Amino acid sequence: MTDAELAAHLAETAGRILTEVRASGLFGTKALGKAGDQTANQFLCHAIREQRPEDGLLSEESKDTEERLGKSRVWIIDPVDGTREYGEARADWAVHVALTIDGVPAIGAVALPGLDGGVVLRTDRPAPVPPAPDRLRMLVSRTRPAAEAVDVADRLGAELVPMGSAGAKAMAVVRGEADIYLHSGGQYEWDSCAPAAVALAHGLHASRIDGSPLHYNQRDVYMPDLLICRQEHAARVLGLIGTAKAAA
Repeated sequence: MTDAELAAHLAETAGRILTEVRASGLFGTKALGKAGDQTANQFLCHAIREQRPEDGLLSEESKDTEERLGKSRVWIIDPVDGTREYGEARADWAVHVALTIDGVPAIGAVALPGLDGGVVLRTDRPAPVPPAPDRLRMLVSRTRPAAEAVDVADRLGAELVPMGSAGAKAMAVVRGEADIYLHSGGQYEWDSCAPAAVALAHGLHASRIDGSPLHYNQRDVYMPDLLICRQEHAARVLGLIGTAKAAA
């Protein structure tokens, strides 16, 4: 398999495993998230080490080591992005599998197992993003909407669309279900790496909220903010973020 085929296969298979763990009925809501995370993580980590033994690996659910810092190729995974949504049997959770090359989110796949039939968005199969409606749609957290996103949405006259995981929100832009995903509430590399890779492959804008490029496999894996949107909206959104920060 190519790297892109492997990423997609891993994300899809992990999604199926997670669905089966939940369908077993053996876990309460709190225990389900932990069981799903650990089961999917074990599968993904063992599979990557078997298939790409020379590559580095960073996972939300595994202890980080400095070994990856000396690698050009590093896989960055989030076995369950949106553990709460997964436990609640909602559709807005995801599995992230990405490969960074020299820090660039080069290859990735995001599985959305909660959607009918399961959906996998991948970097090697980009599709045209559907046309936008007359009124812009801004994705925000369904539990903790970021103040910057709400402010920018108000200035744009955009509709707020609450949604769960970062991967689900980013893929909603890729799928044409929303236009802008602006996050400033704190994330880590595994939250955005695969979604950013897929978004970029589909011709979307993906950056930090100051406009700087996304760079991964850093010693400090905290990556607090993210903007994914249609290219035609990027300059205006970045300008509004800068204006809001200056006013603050």
